[in-house]
Formats: sequence, C-alpha cells, structure tokens
Amino acid sequence: MLIRRPSDIKPSEITPESIYLRRRELLAQAIAGGLIAAASPVSFAEPTPAAGPAATLNYRVNAQYTVSAAANTFEQITHYNNFYEFGVDKTDPASYSGSFKPHPWSVEIAGEADKTGTFTLEDILKPHPLEERTYRFRCVEAWSMVIPWVGFPLGDLLKRFSPTSRAKYVEFTTVLDPKDMPGQRERILPWPYVEGLRIDEAMHPLTLMVVGLYGRELPNVNGAPMRVLIPWKYGFKGGKSIVRIRFTERQPRNTWNVADPEEYGFYANVNPNVPHPRWSQATERRIGGGFFDQRQPTLMFNGYTEVAGLYRGMDLRANY
Repeated sequence: MLIRRPSDIKPSEITPESIYLRRRELLAQAIAGGLIAAASPVSFAEPTPAAGPAATLNYRVNAQYTVSAAANTFEQITHYNNFYEFGVDKTDPASYSGSFKPHPWSVEIAGEADKTGTFTLEDILKPHPLEERTYRFRCVEAWSMVIPWVGFPLGDLLKRFSPTSRAKYVEFTTVLDPKDMPGQRERILPWPYVEGLRIDEAMHPLTLMVVGLYGRELPNVNGAPMRVLIPWKYGFKGGKSIVRIRFTERQPRNTWNVADPEEYGFYANVNPNVPHPRWSQATERRIGGGFFDQRQPTLMFNGYTEVAGLYRGMDLRANY
C-alpha cells in the first residue's frame, strides 16, 4: 500500500474532513482514470423520499452478537448513508430512493459452484431463520454507527450452492437501475457496483446476509432487499441490493479498488494503523453526537478481533 506522509501531500490535494463528510465529496475530487466527467454538483430530478419502515420480520435476537453501546436511531441509520447509486451526499439515498422497487427480486448464482442459476428472493430466504445482530458499522470516512441488523449467516447461504474447490473468492454485484437510481446516471463510479470477499471471509460466522434492521424489512437506503455486512471491514465492502453472487478462482476487481486503488484496497479491514491517504483512521466520529465531542479511538478489526486468524502472516499495510 502507498502510505503518503504529510510532507508528500500537496495542499491542493487535501479536502478538509468537515467538508468531505458533508458535501459532494467524490464530485469535488477527480477519480483516477477519468471516471468523472466534471467536478460540478449533479442535479437530480425532484426527490422521491424514501418510504418508512416496511413489513415486520419474524426473527430472534442473537445475544451472542451485541455491543455495549446503544444502537443508533432508525432516523439516523436511514438518513445518513453512503449509497452512491442514489447520489454522493449522505442525505441523497433518503431523498432519491423512494421510487426504487426491491420487489419482486431475483439473484443469479454463478461461477465455481455445483448449483447455479437464478433464484427468487423467496427461494433465497426460505430455508434461513432470521436473527437480529447488533454490530458496529465503520465507514472509511472515519464515522461509525451501531446498527441492529436482521439477517442470517452468509456462509449458510453460500453452502447451499456447493462451491467447488476452485472457489477462492465470492463476488457480489449490485443492481443496475439508472431509472430509479439517479446516481447511476452519472459517471461517479463504474456501474454496476461490484464487491468481493475471500471465501473464508464470506464463510466466517460474523458475516451476515442482511434483509432487515430494527426488526423490519431492509429500507431502500440501506440496500434493500438484501445486502452483505462484514462488521470488521469498512462499510463499502458490503454490497447492497445484490442481484448476482459469483464464485471465482481469482480475486474480483471490486469497484472502489478499480476507481482509486491508492485509497481503497481489496481487503478494507478496519485498521487504525493504516491511514487513508487524505486523513487518519486512528479515531472515528460516532454519528448521533456533536462533530467534535464524539471522536473515539478506532479499534483494530472494528473490535472483532476473533477474525485476526484469517490474516495471520499477512502484511496488513500492503494488503489494505
């Protein structure tokens, strides 16, 4: 990983964190490779506000997966989001996701597995009892939340398709729907959004296929109808509104790493010792308090140190 020291960074390259967190950060920065045509703000159509919480889910609370901090409110969780398919402002997903339709839904299973094909959402969910797990959620922009997700272990789903011995990675692709996702009408990122995990990461008991939060169906702003959550990684690793799961022998080319490889690696483990090139990751701001009074030390692996064995022997600065 290229770690730039302050002496290496030109003042013109630095965006103040307070501005970065509030405004159209990506549109003020030219992504490497000419992915953005202009740095001016995007003008979207009239907002269609996100709908309120949907149907109540049947689930059990898994007390093994909880944290001591109080969960963020539903309002906070659904009105401060990174979901660039709807726009790059934190409020854009809540403003522009109301017309997105997560039902009916189907998911393609492809690649190195014995069982492949296209399955409805009902096919995917049917055999899996749902549970609520309260996880810390950490964003690469140095902010965090505590969220009561509802879902089931991703590994339980993947095993149903009998991945072969050649399946070393799992790739997740988000829906391409520029009609209802106004961010996809702009050259913010190469669409559709693609993410990936090593298969042992995907199979780890902490990794969750999420279909709800706060006991209700997952809202559009958070990745309806289904998304991945890997609590020891930065939030961009969790693919949202997933339409394709592919088992691969080679490491997938995930979207952010393609767009800006110096800033976003494949692994994206929460690591206070590896700064983002434009700011430190040593502390984080908890959403829900004041900007200045809620900073706290960032925990290695976001506090989920039980995953450390997955990376034994790896240089976590080089594999960032």
